[in-house]
Amino acid sequence: MAGKTGGRGGKKSVSRSSKAGLQFPVGRVARYLKKGKYADRVGAGAPVYLAAVLEYLCAEVLELAGNAARDNKKTRIVPRHVQLAIRNDEELPKLLGSVTIANGGVLPNIHPVLLPKKSSNKDKTPRI
Repeated sequence: MAGKTGGRGGKKSVSRSSKAGLQFPVGRVARYLKKGKYADRVGAGAPVYLAAVLEYLCAEVLELAGNAARDNKKTRIVPRHVQLAIRNDEELPKLLGSVTIANGGVLPNIHPVLLPKKSSNKDKTPRI
């Protein structure tokens, strides 16, 4: 028998990602941790935890970027929406403050000094 069936029991193998209830690949994260030589040994729980953290961060950024795209009446997320999502958030700029996003642009900002001064009511003559 070929495929993902075992020898004796005939049980189908279940990925570590599905066991943990994640979309991110735990096996690939484990492989990268081992090949990266970050440590001599890598525990069984480390790649699961790291994959969960990465999945959470991606979901957070994608949700905010989707909201930014909807605000601009677009159905597709482009780098500009990711930039607006990250820079307008409260905590993400702390994590990604030194990151440059290609084709992201800058936040719209005009210094208050450069804006025209509002005319006050004292200048106008009162109407009778």
